Amino acid sequence: MPRQPAELFMAFSDMRNFIQFLPEDKKAGVTAEYDTLQATVQGFSIGVKVHERVPYSRIEFVDYGAPLAFHVVLYFDPSAADPFKTDFHILVEAELNLMMKMMLSGKIKDALDKVVDGLEDPSKFQMPDVGSPS
Repeated sequence: MPRQPAELFMAFSDMRNFIQFLPEDKKAGVTAEYDTLQATVQGFSIGVKVHERVPYSRIEFVDYGAPLAFHVVLYFDPSAADPFKTDFHILVEAELNLMMKMMLSGKIKDALDKVVDGLEDPSKFQMPDVGSPS
């Protein structure tokens, strides 16, 4: 990752910044505030909120009015090889019944892969303006 942990942490701390990762045709129906993001996906209302921020190293998200329970943690670790890079990883835990696993697990993986791919390719990842929360 060509950015320092603090830079990435600040970009991901504000849920409003996540909208930039969505294709234009998917942005309708998505609302975001500093701590929360809500969207309607295939008729389901899904919400995510920041549960905890540990400055520059970890951000935890939990479900917020979603039809399923989940917990997502983003880790921003300084690279041992280069202090100007970040070792970034995501932990996702979700309580899905068999039907939901069949419907959603591939889509969740695809969405996370797109986010990570965008972060790995600096030409695709545009750092948002990380001003103060409003």
